[in-house]
Amino acid sequence: MNIGRFTHTLNTLALVATFAGCFSVGSAMAADQGPRHHAEGQYETVTATYVVVEGDDLIAIGERFEVSVDDLKAQNKLSSNKIEVGQKLVVAGTSGSSAATQYKMTTPIAPGVPTPNTLETSLGTLHLSDGVPNADTIEIIYDNLDRSRALQAYMLAIPMVNQASMRDSLRKFGPDNQTDVIWEQLVDPKTVELTANDNTIYNFIWIDTHKEPVVLEVPPMSLGAIDDFWYRWVSDIGITGPDKGKGGKYLILPPGYKGEVPQGYFVVRPSTYGNWAPFRTFLVDGSPKPGVESVKKTLKIYPLADAANPAPVKFANASGIPSNFVFPGDYSFWELLSQVIQEEPSEGSDPTTLGLFASIGIEKGKPFNPDERMKKILTDAANIGAVTARALAFKMREKDAYFYPDSQWRLPFFGGYKFEVSPGVSNLDGAAFFYFFATGVTPAMEEKMVGKGSQYPWTALDADGNPFDGAKTYKLHLPPNIPVKDFWSVIVYDTQTRSMLQTDQQAPSVSSQNAGVTVNADGSVDVFFGPKAPEGMENNWVQTIPGKGWFMILRLYGPLEPWFNQTWRPGEIELQP
Repeated sequence: MNIGRFTHTLNTLALVATFAGCFSVGSAMAADQGPRHHAEGQYETVTATYVVVEGDDLIAIGERFEVSVDDLKAQNKLSSNKIEVGQKLVVAGTSGSSAATQYKMTTPIAPGVPTPNTLETSLGTLHLSDGVPNADTIEIIYDNLDRSRALQAYMLAIPMVNQASMRDSLRKFGPDNQTDVIWEQLVDPKTVELTANDNTIYNFIWIDTHKEPVVLEVPPMSLGAIDDFWYRWVSDIGITGPDKGKGGKYLILPPGYKGEVPQGYFVVRPSTYGNWAPFRTFLVDGSPKPGVESVKKTLKIYPLADAANPAPVKFANASGIPSNFVFPGDYSFWELLSQVIQEEPSEGSDPTTLGLFASIGIEKGKPFNPDERMKKILTDAANIGAVTARALAFKMREKDAYFYPDSQWRLPFFGGYKFEVSPGVSNLDGAAFFYFFATGVTPAMEEKMVGKGSQYPWTALDADGNPFDGAKTYKLHLPPNIPVKDFWSVIVYDTQTRSMLQTDQQAPSVSSQNAGVTVNADGSVDVFFGPKAPEGMENNWVQTIPGKGWFMILRLYGPLEPWFNQTWRPGEIELQP
């Protein structure tokens, strides 16, 4: 039975053979492109043979396997185009003009090994010749490689750039190892700082051990941590640290320090020279004054060599002073990253991360000086990276990022404070989201510590899963017996800056520390958000701005067991009629 009965002139056969031959690949086995309308028979990979089915012809078979008609005829010793149903045809790939020839060492090549000469991809059509990309395709591929590496580098660099920006901001108030930037009248919206609170007295200190070890003497009843320049947790200080809230001396050593370590210190060994030491003290009867006085009386920062006669600390009050502590998301992001890489030892990071940075021109000991092409790619990657981080923050797709099923309450640490899917496996989305959104990494903010530390459920979506609209009014219901040993607070933030929303309110928050908060008869509390306060609920209201997005964090200080076992949970934030 002749199922390949087509009438062709010699010229047509020649054209078809030429056309089919342009699909040849550089192996002895054809690249099987899968069944199509014709040539839908079975292909046996071991023997490199194809079983002819009804409707086949040599042209269709050649197109499927990217082999020319002439090669098929030569390989199968066909004198014409006639083929029969059930006939087995050897379908070996070509290798140039002599590919049809079977050599003594010719063997079948497994499917997937050869790459077709033409590929339709998300980058457009890619062209190769016998496995070798042509010049235009190579340019496309390298542009895509640099773009993809730049985007991943951006996502991995967010923690370091966050820290670098923090250091630069602190240096505007005073030198390293000497200055405590303290918010004596609490943080207010004039401080643009990632998700800060207005319930505790913030203290920010930058420690640099390039020259020598540094001592940090923390006050009693403080709560804080030391994070290295890669933004990894190194040690808690204060209540959750080794001093247990009694105050104490912390000795921060340089990386690889081998000198004598004196007695009487809590020894901290970061993997970087630069380290951020934030801590908080607390209000007493609603007043920050006692906490501020305790800090000024007991806080000391000095080189170990000056332990016998330390210089006084420079206290810089940042309350009410317009200042920015949020890192940039544009091209200057890369310049800050380069600073960190030049200053810090490579051992503090890992080869893959540093290799990504090096692939885009940021490498220790070398100037960062990209050409115009690379500047354009890096600028684009920074823009895409910033939007990517925002997508992760405001609409995380992983279910494990939420406290409860069918709820909008989000975890602050997605993957724990180490940001891991499992031990030793990084949670890339969790880390990128957190460091874009917040500052300060410590187990005390994530681990179950009943009556100690703090918990931070937050949300950017209402009960129906919609982003908050600053023109509308919403209500949060906190059921009775809010499970805190110390206090709770609700603070509203700007979706652009991730800092306190700047409105007419000095404190965009409602807290159990506020004496005027209305408590319902059953002990529950309702908090309202909107442009205007509901009548009689001014003390339970946070102002929002029409046309401006917002999100909020519920802070629980000294969280109790009902929070952890989820027998108590906050209500969803509901749009009001």
